[in-house]
Amino acid sequence: MPLKQIVTGQLISPKMRERSNELRHAMTPSEQRLWQHLRADRLEGYHFRRQQVISRYIVDFFCLQAKLVIEVDGGIHLEQQAYDRERDLQL
Repeated sequence: MPLKQIVTGQLISPKMRERSNELRHAMTPSEQRLWQHLRADRLEGYHFRRQQVISRYIVDFFCLQAKLVIEVDGGIHLEQQAYDRERDLQL
């Protein structure tokens, strides 16, 4: 998938859109702290999106300019290591 289509032009199911919105409103304390440093282009002018849908995944933070995905892994990720490995490979 071309990178420029990751954010614009991709079809997002209503279920994925709703889940992304839920995650935006229920960020973990770690995600909230990081978001305070990333939001409003505070990191040297780079624009980050939170809980961004990319293909069939929802990533914690995404910067198109830097082609960067940031995942803040908490305890749940100990239980889903195979899924996380697959997601990492795809992204």
